[in-house]
Amino acid sequence: MSWSDEFAWSPLVQATEYSLTGALIVEQATKQAGRPITLVGGRTWAWLTRAEAATLKELLNAGDEMTLTLHDSRTFTVLPAGDDPLAVAPLPRVRDSGLADAGDDDWLVLESLKLLEV
Repeated sequence: MSWSDEFAWSPLVQATEYSLTGALIVEQATKQAGRPITLVGGRTWAWLTRAEAATLKELLNAGDEMTLTLHDSRTFTVLPAGDDPLAVAPLPRVRDSGLADAGDDDWLVLESLKLLEV
């Protein structure tokens, strides 16, 4: 999976305002947590079974802190982000009307996994 928002976040938070004299007042600090980590998959490389997706959904629904280890050995302590951190879809099949009664062994595409660094 690819980390789509790796370089879109800044640890710097800044607030600006003008004083009564017209001088610019700048307050800034470093964020202590909250970096989004959105991992994006795709049809050709991010597959998982329905059973694996259900297990992953249970882990995310628990809301516990987890350790994320990327392919390059970087590790992050993360929480699920938002109300719907997991996006999966049926793996498209040729000449198939879809997964009417999906089984645990049916393949799904992991479209995205949204996490927050804590």
